[in-house]
Parts: sequence; C-alpha cells; structure tokens
Amino acid sequence: MNLIDSFKGKLIVSCQALEGEPLCVPGYMAKMALAAKIGGAVGIRANGPEDIKSIKKETNLPIIGIWKQMTEGCDVYITPTFESAKAVCEAGADIIAIDCTFRKNAEGRFTWELIKEIKEKLNVLVMADISTVEEGLNAEKAGADLVSTTLSGYTSYSKKTDGPDFELISALSSKLSVPLMVEGRIWTTDHAKKAFELGAYAIIVGGAITRPHEITGRFVKAIEEVTV
Repeated sequence: MNLIDSFKGKLIVSCQALEGEPLCVPGYMAKMALAAKIGGAVGIRANGPEDIKSIKKETNLPIIGIWKQMTEGCDVYITPTFESAKAVCEAGADIIAIDCTFRKNAEGRFTWELIKEIKEKLNVLVMADISTVEEGLNAEKAGADLVSTTLSGYTSYSKKTDGPDFELISALSSKLSVPLMVEGRIWTTDHAKKAFELGAYAIIVGGAITRPHEITGRFVKAIEEVTV
C-alpha cells in the first residue's frame, strides 16, 4: 500500500500551535501528535521544520508538512516559496502542502507554479491547499498529487461557512481525478461523516482536536447563547 492509499477513508490530525499561543513550546506538538496516533490518526499535518522533525521522531507517522511564513502585505503564507518547501522536505515531511489559490506570493508569483519544481527537485508529493472549485482543478492540472479544501472561507472571494464547505466538497469530488482531502471547520463527528458521504478521500482535523483554547471558546459561546 502506498502513502496516499493509506489515507483513504481515514483521519489525519493537524497539530499546530502558532507563536504566542500557550502550546507553542518545543516538543508539545510532538506529544499532541502522539496522542492523535494513539487515537487512530494515520497521519499528521505539521507546521515548521522543528515541529516536523520532532513529530516524525515521536510518531513515525506520515507527515503533511507546511511552513507558515507571514509577509506584510501578502495573504499567501502556507509554504509560499520553493525555499520554504525545501526546508519542510529536509525536515522529514512526506507530503508538502502549499497555497494554491489564485493569489500571488511575496515574490509576485502564484505558488501553484512551484508544484512542478518541487516535485522534480525534491522528489516529494505535493498537496494543494485551495479555496474554490476552479483553484482545485487548476492545481490538479499543475501537477498536485492531492487537493485539500483547507483555504475555503479564508480567501476574500471564497464562501464563508460556520462549518465545512460541503458545497465545495461535493463539487470537487465529482470533478477531480486526484484524491480530495477535506480540511477546514470540521467541528463534529457528524461533519466528518458528511464529508465522506460527499466524496472526501480523507479528512484533516485540527482545531476540534488540538487547539484547547478554540475548543473552550466554542463551549463558552454555546453556553452564553442559553444563559446570558
């Protein structure tokens, strides 16, 4: 069974903590990833070379690696350059995820144009993070091995939803030839089930599992709706 086949019908957990958050401490995400592995996750999505290295050592699970690099005045931050992709690869990522929206990076280039270069020079699989049907189809045409709904609702022109973008999932699953990974606002097990019913190849869940401050906030908000 190859790597992509091992994802089919399964759960991948995103273990990320951004700078300034309580869990952004060396080694914490590795333990979070280990907990996800014990729970049955078949892979991890991780941010940055250091976390990728530590998670790989702790779990030996396949890793979808990214490197979030913020640049003032630029909305593209998920593995936005070839250099960032190379660092993620060298850290041990099995798959590199990159922004494949119709927005240009800080170098004035569409990041999806890097797919061919990344695959040829780094010999690694590439996953396209997209926000619309058109971006997904474009990424597949550009050579992406997998397409993920990660950025739906996070571009100015994509649909904003409280939960997963089921409309996008349904549309892409009927049009793509490569596997469709569903990520973004999967808050409940019912969301997860529906994503698969609509054609998801695999799902990636982060905030509902690995971000305690967000989980707490959702409970607080729900409680306030009936008590305040």
